[in-house]
Amino acid sequence: MELENDTQISQFLLLGISEDPRLQPVLFGLFLAMYLVTVLGNLLIILITISESHLHTPMYFFLSNLSFVDICFTSTTVPKMLVNLQSHYKFIMYTDCITQMLSFIFFSGLDIFLLTIMAYDRYVAICHPLHYTVIMNPRLCVMMVVVSWIVNVLHVSSQGFMVLQLSFCTELKIHHFFFVHHACSDTLPNDVVIYLAAVLWACCPLMGILYSYCKIVSSIHAISSLQGKYKAFSTCASHLSVVSLFYCTGLGVYLSSASTENSQSTARASVMYSVVTPMLNPFIYSLRNKDIKRFYICGSSILLPTR
Repeated sequence: MELENDTQISQFLLLGISEDPRLQPVLFGLFLAMYLVTVLGNLLIILITISESHLHTPMYFFLSNLSFVDICFTSTTVPKMLVNLQSHYKFIMYTDCITQMLSFIFFSGLDIFLLTIMAYDRYVAICHPLHYTVIMNPRLCVMMVVVSWIVNVLHVSSQGFMVLQLSFCTELKIHHFFFVHHACSDTLPNDVVIYLAAVLWACCPLMGILYSYCKIVSSIHAISSLQGKYKAFSTCASHLSVVSLFYCTGLGVYLSSASTENSQSTARASVMYSVVTPMLNPFIYSLRNKDIKRFYICGSSILLPTR
């Protein structure tokens, strides 16, 4: 039977991570808990960096922006996922699906850009410590963040224009909102744009991060004392952990999607970088960061009753 084209298709059916009804309550509780931890943890980091005057530095400015983007990033998919797990109505409107996809691309791109900027910040702090305050001045910091937003808006606009040119088959079922290959029309132009964007928005920033850390490692190696080396490395350990987690999970998803036709497996793997990574970021920065841990300790001591 020949599939019928429908350029005016109004909704898609989301099949989800698992179709087993017995797992729905368990998955709902799990993802709700992860979402709450993500939002509260990242909000706490934002509040700490705003309220503590000694944290008004470039590193914490970028960290608070990263926390805000992580909240938005995970909010593009998890709320709808929670609704689907609790409801028998698992459809998503065409416009909502497009909006969700473009929001996901936008905030994931911002994540990548901010991680690259933070790598440059650590490079300047370790390799050019005497000129750090001059180079990483407030104007430059704000400008880099603003440019990141503008570039990603342009990127999302181009992606949205390409997707809107597609026509889709009726009764389209998708496991994930990356549904371009389900279109009935020719997807070659979209594939070219997607792979070109993957190179520009993932590989190029990654090269910048790797270059920064090569310079950082070279500078740390030149430090004579072991204590000095440890202190220098500890300033970028949290960022390196987040970068590794984000890129490894994201790369794993796209490699698995390229090697297997099981869309459900790809959807499960995508949970790692779209839900788990934003949740772990506050823990990584809290556990590895003395300034944030000091805030927790001081806050706890204030709340403890005096005898």
